[in-house]
Amino acid sequence: MLAGDTVGENAVLNEIKELTARLSGASRAYYTDGAPVMTDYEYDKLYDRLRALEEESGIILSGSPTRRVGDSPAEFLPKAAHKTPLLSLGKTKSVEELVEFLGENDGVLSLKLDGLTIALSYENGELAQGLTRGNGEIGEDVTANCRFFKNIPLRVNYNEGFSVRGEAVISYADFESVSDRYKNPRNLASGTVRQLDPKVLKEPGRAVNFLAFGLVSGGASQSGEKSGDLEWLRRMGFETAPFRVVTRENAAESVAEFQESVKTAPYASDGLVLTINSKEVSRALGRTSKFPKDSIAFKWRDETAETRLLSVEWNTSRTGLINPVAVFEPVELEGTLVRRAALHNLNIIENLQLGIGDAITVYKANMIIPQIAENLTRSGRLEIPEKCPVCGGASQIISQNDSKELHCPNSACRAQLVRAITHFASRDAMNIEGFSEQTAEKFVERGFLTDVADIFKIGEHFDEIKAMDGFGEKSAKNLSEAVEKARNAPLFRFIHALGIPRVGLAGAKLLCKHFGDDPARLKNAAPEELEAIDGFGEVISASLRGWFASPENARLFDRAAAFINIEKQALDAESGPLAGKTFVITGKLQKYPDRKALQAEIERLGGKVSGSVSSKTEYLINNDASSQSAKNKKARELGVSVVTEREFLELAGLSD
Repeated sequence: MLAGDTVGENAVLNEIKELTARLSGASRAYYTDGAPVMTDYEYDKLYDRLRALEEESGIILSGSPTRRVGDSPAEFLPKAAHKTPLLSLGKTKSVEELVEFLGENDGVLSLKLDGLTIALSYENGELAQGLTRGNGEIGEDVTANCRFFKNIPLRVNYNEGFSVRGEAVISYADFESVSDRYKNPRNLASGTVRQLDPKVLKEPGRAVNFLAFGLVSGGASQSGEKSGDLEWLRRMGFETAPFRVVTRENAAESVAEFQESVKTAPYASDGLVLTINSKEVSRALGRTSKFPKDSIAFKWRDETAETRLLSVEWNTSRTGLINPVAVFEPVELEGTLVRRAALHNLNIIENLQLGIGDAITVYKANMIIPQIAENLTRSGRLEIPEKCPVCGGASQIISQNDSKELHCPNSACRAQLVRAITHFASRDAMNIEGFSEQTAEKFVERGFLTDVADIFKIGEHFDEIKAMDGFGEKSAKNLSEAVEKARNAPLFRFIHALGIPRVGLAGAKLLCKHFGDDPARLKNAAPEELEAIDGFGEVISASLRGWFASPENARLFDRAAAFINIEKQALDAESGPLAGKTFVITGKLQKYPDRKALQAEIERLGGKVSGSVSSKTEYLINNDASSQSAKNKKARELGVSVVTEREFLELAGLSD
């Protein structure tokens, strides 16, 4: 072997190692942490380079992104195995290659939606389980959250078991209405579906829709074709991803029509999927370790334009995150004039080596959202602001999970203060009706509010408020009454209202349950105790401890808490009379207004509610014990007790 050959082989191996590490880190940041560290364009470019090197050298490292499906499931969510693995798809950007893939077969060409892949299982006509893709073998169990999807059928007119896969998506319109914490609709959909508290899905801007793209098993379609399966799913009440049956003669034309349609589509799409329509042919083709051989993904070929970076604007958010936005000479992309693109965090700026005046290329991710593709100059001269653009206080760089972000630590910063007050008063926080962002701005400007605790002293300014434009005596009185009402609140709402980074409503509930609604215990909790809480982990615990470590935050906590009458939760679920018992509810109710109300009562008393009867079920609540429904039959088969609402109340100790 020649020395030169050895040097060349070592160089290739080193590049493969470097690319594998970079792409694995980027994938983890994007899929698991929800904090992208490079653009999709850059990821695809590096991925293609790695794949080419692997094919050329024959070297494929363990854990290579070209062989791995998805990413590791999040630690804080329960896990379950997929009955059928969710494989990735081979990719192409060539229409010609897509057409050749079909051969003489018919195919189903469907829109590849950019959301979170979900596998749903139905039993006895009801939704039984919902899993995320995870790593393709093991997914996160998000069944409770799936029940809150906007368009998902919880019951279907088919009692045999079947499994369906699809994409959980959030519309562009909803994405635009939420905070800047999320980078794109897919990131928002992923963060929403993977919340610990299903009620988060009812918040404004978090309406999740499920669009099916395939029947995996079961079903009553009499067709031997996948298009027939999709039509059957539609009859069962599912919304499907847009699709059409194509041949090699009209496939290219259909690709062009789809590509034009996505410019006005409500959901993000990153391409198309082509699968052989015949199920018999598909089975014969088989699969590789990563890819099914009957399907291929077509990625949109991004239209790019060269321009010049003019400036970077920095905007301070409620949480103190200072977000960078690139401003460049206007260029036309996909039929519209574009002059700005979000940069998301410092990692992306560093990867692109940006500098003012650099020649850059820009594109529209999913043909909608402007992004910087490449920096042709790579001067790296962009200065990161040392001061907050709003308050002028010193900024700081915070690194977490390989993601670097710029923050303003000044909680009195006007931008943070207005947004923090708005969040504090919002519906899922302290729920102070009428306390809008516009109201907060006016009160901050007049000096009525210097922090969130001042909200509870707003009555001191009653005469001034009623004289302000847009108020009057009635409005001022209503606002004062709403503030007084908010003084009585459960501790978890107060914790959520404080806007502690990474501690949302669900996390606040877990904290308060663990610490028995005791503010002092929570405030002084040791790191190891926080990390031991089910559903918490090192990242959330560190964020909470870091927040309380600030003397300013600790004083704010004490000051605001002094105004609150903490409402103790009625019962600790672990010691309630129904602790450890699992219930299923069916049939018409008489004493409760709906099933959600009865479910809330059961959970308040320590019990759990399931959607289907199993060997783990202890009681089926049904006022018609003689019913021949599938659930009653299943309960009788398994020896599960069937009780009426009245009997349930006696069991729970709630009867008169």
